[in-house]
Amino acid sequence: MFSPKKIKAVLFDLDGTLRHHIPTGGDVFSARAREIGLRISDEDEIRAERWEHYYFASSPEIKKDSEEFKDDAFWVNFGRRRLVALGCNPKDAAELSASMSAYMREHYKPEVHVPEDSRTLLSSLQQDGYILGVISNRDQPFHEELKNLKLDTHFSFSLAGGEVNSFKPEPAIFEHGLKRAGVNAEEAIYVGDNYFADILGSLRAGLTPVLYDPNILFPEAECTVIKTFRELHEMFK
Repeated sequence: MFSPKKIKAVLFDLDGTLRHHIPTGGDVFSARAREIGLRISDEDEIRAERWEHYYFASSPEIKKDSEEFKDDAFWVNFGRRRLVALGCNPKDAAELSASMSAYMREHYKPEVHVPEDSRTLLSSLQQDGYILGVISNRDQPFHEELKNLKLDTHFSFSLAGGEVNSFKPEPAIFEHGLKRAGVNAEEAIYVGDNYFADILGSLRAGLTPVLYDPNILFPEAECTVIKTFRELHEMFK
């Protein structure tokens, strides 16, 4: 549990934290896998979700795959990896991955959602004088998207990893964020949903991590954990 008295800046992840897809890609992927006859348990789905968090946390695997596979081929390979994470044997996963990728490309049309309690939290923190920022592993600046989400007025800055050639969990991206916020690491918390990218990365950079984990994917996390933004709001009262 952190002490709000020493905190001057509250920094956030974007995708999976402030910005959500409904339904999630994992839910649609697993539903389709069941439709074609794969037997998938709740434990399989949790394992696959944890794997996906790891994979997209600038993992060695995604770096290798991004060099080897381009465009649609990347997502076919991703589908193969996700099927294996769901418990499918590697041979079947390789045979099914192209059709799974094609299904997702054609049918996955999620809505973008911002949790209402996050808007309440941001307004309250802003009114109380905290410096707010967003740090994301995106390649390109995303200020226009924050405007479209009606979130931009809350934040002093936004930072994409591609702007500084550093991606979570590397400490450097957090250090750049601290410079933009004008605070020291011990004066900032970082709120994110990805244990591997957000929590381990911010911890290495000296910030206080807060894991947003509504589905309890990481019960072993040794940091402040919230399931809703209301919980974080209460911590600052």
